[in-house]
Amino acid sequence: MSRDSNYDHHISIFSPQGRLYQMEYAFKAASSASGLTGIALRGKDTCVVVTQRKVPDRLVVPSSVSHVFNITSKIGCLATGMIADCHSAIQRARYEAADFEFKYGYSIPPAVLAKRMADIAQVNTQSASMRPLAVVMMIVGVDEEKGPQVLKVDPAGHFLPFKGTASGAKEQEATNFLEKRVESIPEYSFDETVRTAIVCLGSVLGSDFRGSEIEVAVVQGVQGKFQSLTEEEIEGHLNAIADEND
Repeated sequence: MSRDSNYDHHISIFSPQGRLYQMEYAFKAASSASGLTGIALRGKDTCVVVTQRKVPDRLVVPSSVSHVFNITSKIGCLATGMIADCHSAIQRARYEAADFEFKYGYSIPPAVLAKRMADIAQVNTQSASMRPLAVVMMIVGVDEEKGPQVLKVDPAGHFLPFKGTASGAKEQEATNFLEKRVESIPEYSFDETVRTAIVCLGSVLGSDFRGSEIEVAVVQGVQGKFQSLTEEEIEGHLNAIADEND
C-alpha cells in the first residue's frame, strides 16, 4: 500500500506532497462519469455549446436527456459530469442569478455568475462534511460591456474566461483542435462558430452523427436569448459542413 493511501479519506487532508486526493478523484469523475465530450466556443458576437446526446434507455423520452441548461433567458450552461450533480449545480446557479437580479435590479453578468459558482465550489473543498460536485460547468452569455463570454468552472473552484474550451472524455483532443484555430476564433460569424464547434466534436469522436445525436445551443448578440437549435437546424449545419468538405 502506498504511503499516500491514508490521505484520500477526507477532502480536507493534504498529503505530504501537498495534494488533495479527493479533489483529483472529483476531476476524474467530472471528466469520465457521463462519457460525454462538450465544446464551448466564442465567436464575434456569438457563443455556442455542443455536446453529444446519449439516451441511456430506449424507453426514456429522448428530449428529457440533456446536459445543456438555461440559467437565465440570456445565460446558458453546458454541464458535464455526474448528471445528478449537474442538476444540483444548475439549480444553485439559477438561484444565484435570480437573487442577484432581485437585489440589484439588473441581470447578472456571466462572469459574476461564474465567480459566484466557483466560490461555492471552493468552499466545498474546505470541509469534510460536503463533497465537491463532480461537474464542470461551461457558462456562456453575451455581456453588455464585454461581449460574448465563455467561462469554465471546475470542481476545485477555478474559473477562467476562454475563447474556446472543452470538457469531458475527449477534452485534451478537443483542446488541441481548437488551439490550431485560436487566432481566427474571435472573428467567427454565427454560422462559422456553430460549424467549427460541430466539426471539433466530430473530429475528436472520429465519427459522423445525425442531428438527433448532438445538442447545440447558442446565444447571439447582447439582446439574444440562449436557445437550443432544433434537429432540423442542426441537420442544416451538418449538411453545410458536408458540402464544404466535398
